[in-house]
Amino acid sequence: MTKLNLYLVRHGQTYFNIYNKLQGWSNSPLTAQGRDNARQAGERLRNVHFAGAFCSDTTRAMETIQTILDMNEADSVKQPVTAPYFREEFYGSYEGTNMDLAWYNAGAPHGLTNFHDIVTEHSIGTAKDWLKDADPFHDAENNQEYWERVDKGIALIKNAGLPDDSNVLWVSHGNTLLSLVERFGGGKYDVTVRPANGSLTRLLLTDDDIQVVAYNK
Repeated sequence: MTKLNLYLVRHGQTYFNIYNKLQGWSNSPLTAQGRDNARQAGERLRNVHFAGAFCSDTTRAMETIQTILDMNEADSVKQPVTAPYFREEFYGSYEGTNMDLAWYNAGAPHGLTNFHDIVTEHSIGTAKDWLKDADPFHDAENNQEYWERVDKGIALIKNAGLPDDSNVLWVSHGNTLLSLVERFGGGKYDVTVRPANGSLTRLLLTDDDIQVVAYNK
């Protein structure tokens, strides 16, 4: 049976993070603090051997993961596998929009005015569905579209031929981490608060299950 230990790191801080903007598939550069986030994560994981490494094809994820791998002293892989499957949720015409405004537009027709309340009353999946409904172009990913894509990324890791019980590095994104924890965390974690840039979340991936081992550490 396949067993992989996934180390998920949220990318370093970007300018869109500072400006409270949805960035999704958009590229926003790491700030000086963001590069520090990446180095701090690299220091924490310096002595962990990674048999595989994966991230989205966005610059913030690629720069963060390469920093971690360059700092590694445990004979890990030198470069990541990058794929669009690992991207953040696509926010359609709300890409680059102030987060509070975007989630207000998504939730207000349903009587809820912010991301926290949408998720508390319903789910992150509902937030995705409502944002697609609110997008005039309907290009934003709904929950089904999002998971059809991200599940391909999970399958890519699972089918990479890595040795059993390997450690795998995955540099991810805020909403994606929340979505993974909501889906696989059994309701044990607060998914209304975004994980910190550079924080570590750990998952255990087996043939037929994913378990959250630790979140936002």
